[in-house]
Amino acid sequence: MRGSGLRSRLFRAIGVVVLICVALTIGLGLVLTRRAVEHATLRDLAHQVDVVAEAQRNAPSAPDELDKLQPSFHRQHELALSDERILPSWAQEPLTRKHPEPVQGTLKYKGAGYYFAAQNVNPGTLIVLRRKGSLASLSPYVWGLVIAAAAGGLLAALAAFLLARRISRPVDRIAAGARTLMRGTHPEPVPVEGAAEIATLAIAFNDLAAQLRQAQEAERSFLLSVSHELKTPLTAIRGYAEAVEDGAVDPREAAATVASEARRLERLVHDLLDLARMNRTDFSVRNTEIELAEVAEDAVRRYQQQADGFGVTLQSVSDGPAPAIGDADRVLQVVSNLVENALRLTPPGGEVRVVAEPGLLRVEDTGPGLAEDDTERAFERFYLHERYGHERQVGTGLGLAIVKELTLAMGGSVDVESQPGRLTVFAVRLRVPKVPARETLPA
Repeated sequence: MRGSGLRSRLFRAIGVVVLICVALTIGLGLVLTRRAVEHATLRDLAHQVDVVAEAQRNAPSAPDELDKLQPSFHRQHELALSDERILPSWAQEPLTRKHPEPVQGTLKYKGAGYYFAAQNVNPGTLIVLRRKGSLASLSPYVWGLVIAAAAGGLLAALAAFLLARRISRPVDRIAAGARTLMRGTHPEPVPVEGAAEIATLAIAFNDLAAQLRQAQEAERSFLLSVSHELKTPLTAIRGYAEAVEDGAVDPREAAATVASEARRLERLVHDLLDLARMNRTDFSVRNTEIELAEVAEDAVRRYQQQADGFGVTLQSVSDGPAPAIGDADRVLQVVSNLVENALRLTPPGGEVRVVAEPGLLRVEDTGPGLAEDDTERAFERFYLHERYGHERQVGTGLGLAIVKELTLAMGGSVDVESQPGRLTVFAVRLRVPKVPARETLPA
């Protein structure tokens, strides 16, 4: 394992900070405790001096009274003296004033350190000394501080562990999701939790994963669509080439058809190049005023040989001009997909018709048709392939989806109506050119 995880690093870092804080707390606690003990000792000595001084003032013989108290002082490890010369100079001055004041502090006496409290009494001065204790005398307080610090340290360690896990867990999930993306699969969205920065990172990762999934799906769909569209003109070219080889069609007619299909292939290749330059995944559409009757005849001519091979009657029907607004090549592509599907499904002896009207192209066939529930989803990618793939000779499942996409791109719409076993009609509706006003006036 390379390095250590984020959780262990956070735990160690927080642990070091906690140890430093505990050590500083204990040290500062010792200093404050010792100071508090000194202040308490000095107050206690001052109180004792007040009591003894008051007793001496009321006693008939002050020295005798002090002698009587010496055993009590000894039991308390204290000394009672009257020689003010042992006091530091700063402590002697308040005692010699006109109005003497009690003093207290620390001094050195016979090489040892003492706390003292002194007060002027009649006669002389009363001084009470208490030996300074070593650090061992503070052991009860030290142990209390150590126990409190240990408890605080344990609680801090637990908090550090929980905090490290809380911080690292979202990061670990994001890292796991990133590894899943690297393997080419799509992870589930990671939970948005934790601090604001971690939550923002999770949101950004989820957005990135969603966009990557959409891009991959769009690329896959586009490649499938292109493959499907390349197959149609190639099939026509191969069919006419075989027909010429067999002597079944006029070579000039076959050459014209092959040249036309080659131009369509060339346009598709140019579209692919344009899409690569523009980083797009859709088809270009150039709408102009077109004649749907001509498109219908072109589609019938393209698939006539295939219809004859299937034993199916294929014809175009038009009662007159059928103008519309659209892209002639794309409309032919739409009709070709519909005719190809109809021929594949119509049984021998059946009929396929391409009907052209103003702004409308209908492809009718007498094949098995679709159930009512299927007509609502007929234009979904791969739906009919999954629905009827084991029953009928269906295509790749992309043809109708491409029909819908191209029709919508041209500003039109497409729908289907079906009477299973009798008649199925795919209707492509496009915009109709506006007729000049003078042409609508009576002659």
